[in-house]
Amino acid sequence: MFRRGDGDDRSGEREQPIQQGEVRMKEGTGSEATVVGQGARLEGTVVSAGSLRIDGQVKGKISAEGDVVLSAQSQVDADIAAQNVTVGGKFKGNIEAKGRTELAKGGRVDGNITSKSLVVAEGAIFCGQSIMDQQGMRGGNSARAPEADPAMVTVADRAPVR
Repeated sequence: MFRRGDGDDRSGEREQPIQQGEVRMKEGTGSEATVVGQGARLEGTVVSAGSLRIDGQVKGKISAEGDVVLSAQSQVDADIAAQNVTVGGKFKGNIEAKGRTELAKGGRVDGNITSKSLVVAEGAIFCGQSIMDQQGMRGGNSARAPEADPAMVTVADRAPVR
């Protein structure tokens, strides 16, 4: 079992196991999360039976049964399929969320988003097409014609990149 401080002889403290509550998406949700750390670089397909938090770099495809959170430090070039998605870092690709997609302040999305609801915070950058489907993803088919959806909004904000 991995423990906090493994391989770190600088700590004079007795090693403590990582507590279950330390790896949760949001307080009170009760779901555990897989974390891709800040120094990690993954290429390929990432599949999570629960939620996923990305602090590092991922290139390829991401699929999660739970939520996907991209922190402010993250750099992701992939397609994401998940329950809910929050983008706080740099993201390039397409997002298909069954529920909500949120672009947090400082987050940037270059690509298309399909979800029930979309929240774009002040200071976020979104360059792409938003397909808001009141019934969620219908079979996960992103190739369907946009005119088949009840609401479609196209946003292109060309704010300077920080």
